[in-house]
Amino acid sequence: MAAIPYDGFEPFPGRPPTTTTPQHRRIQVAVTALLVLAPFLGLAAAVWLFWGHGVGLTDLLLTGFFYFLTGFGVTVGFHRLLTHRSFTAKPALRTALALAGSMSFQGAVISWVATHRRHHAFTDRPGDPHSPYRYGTGPVGQLRGLLHAHLGWLFGDDPTDVGHFAPDLLAEPVMCRVSRAFPALCVLSLALPALAGWALSGFSLVAGLTALIWAGLARVFLLQHVTWSVNSLCHLLGTRPFTTRRHDRATNLWPLALLSMGESWHNTHHSDPTCARHGVDRGQIDLTAGVIRLFERLGWATDVRWPDPRRLAEHRRPLPDSEPLASSGPLPSSGPRRFDAEPVSADSGTARRDRVS
Repeated sequence: MAAIPYDGFEPFPGRPPTTTTPQHRRIQVAVTALLVLAPFLGLAAAVWLFWGHGVGLTDLLLTGFFYFLTGFGVTVGFHRLLTHRSFTAKPALRTALALAGSMSFQGAVISWVATHRRHHAFTDRPGDPHSPYRYGTGPVGQLRGLLHAHLGWLFGDDPTDVGHFAPDLLAEPVMCRVSRAFPALCVLSLALPALAGWALSGFSLVAGLTALIWAGLARVFLLQHVTWSVNSLCHLLGTRPFTTRRHDRATNLWPLALLSMGESWHNTHHSDPTCARHGVDRGQIDLTAGVIRLFERLGWATDVRWPDPRRLAEHRRPLPDSEPLASSGPLPSSGPRRFDAEPVSADSGTARRDRVS
């Protein structure tokens, strides 16, 4: 996929017609709707239960446990390990993280990684699967783009070529098996909290049902929308303390830091994608980096790419880090560097580091 010239203002140009068959397209939309709407219905049920009866401590504890279990599967496993290779994990840990991330209802591991690598290769320009600037920088275009980046892109007919963006994972038998097991892992993601609630309550069916609603469906809903907010809000609101590629508008958005487990330090991440820590400044909470540090101390993770002070200094913008993001117009590189999007190389397993010219 080649980069298309883009001025930073206008809607992205049209793309060639897809080769997806109508039948395959209907199946795709139906499955996506199920993955999105089922957690929403669970949230509605949870709100109804809370309004009438409150929520028990067991349900809250199970919700928190499964939220962070599956959330770290996405942030530590899908994102920092498999997409960007921020560290090397022992095979058992690598597989466990892929399984946990697959239980988040965010897609099969190989397609998730391929889509995210594509996002980095073409951030906020034609080719980016979920840029909020897809429809331009005017008020109507921005609102439409925000909805597209948050949720609408999931229903679009713009498939990512996994053979191009994730050839390393396609060549890994274990990851292929985990990808194929995605539907079963979604069922397991709901069954485990239900069984835990049932068992911990003395085998009460009602307790199992409330655990299913809170620690299953409502938990999935919250994690999905926090992740999607990084795609949408973290390219529109926040600060940009570090330089990124031309047109890349990734921001740091502190209100999402805890729930996103450090992923909302998105500008820092886009400035140095392979770094294992995204919250690099004082007071920036990054729970994912803390988990990686724990794995490193246990000997389960090696070759961790921690922040390089020299690189941080080179990429830090001369403007104060409290400067708000300008929501329109092209974004030239700040400082002496110029960045252009490049495709993924088959041997790197991630988007190439920006070329300096």
